[in-house]
Amino acid sequence: MAQSLSKKRPWLAALLAVFATGAGHLYLRRWLRALGWLGVAGLTSYLFVPASALEAFVSGGQVVWLDLLPLLVVTTLSALDAYQLAVVNNYFHRVRTHDGAGPTACPSCGRPVDDDDLDFCQWCATPLGSEGS
Repeated sequence: MAQSLSKKRPWLAALLAVFATGAGHLYLRRWLRALGWLGVAGLTSYLFVPASALEAFVSGGQVVWLDLLPLLVVTTLSALDAYQLAVVNNYFHRVRTHDGAGPTACPSCGRPVDDDDLDFCQWCATPLGSEGS
């Protein structure tokens, strides 16, 4: 399973997940995980949230927030999961591009560097010189 190892913004993933459960995971290109969180949110609302509370929330009426607590917990956990996934993704991106033995990927565009003799990225022309020079 090939995952995109480009840098992602953890705060954006969490913010998207707060506004729409699973949207942060879609931003991170974790399609199945997004569907999983959406399924958990749907199942939680079906099993634990009264229909009257959902109708009142959608229509903008008076809502007893304790009735929506299970759904809020799932949304919060989804946002935390999206944030954590983005942080881990960025860590692996950093390790992959700066492993000390010369970059295997361009630190600017993230594409693979094919020739170790080149001093620049063949894709975006970013200099790949050592950090000491």
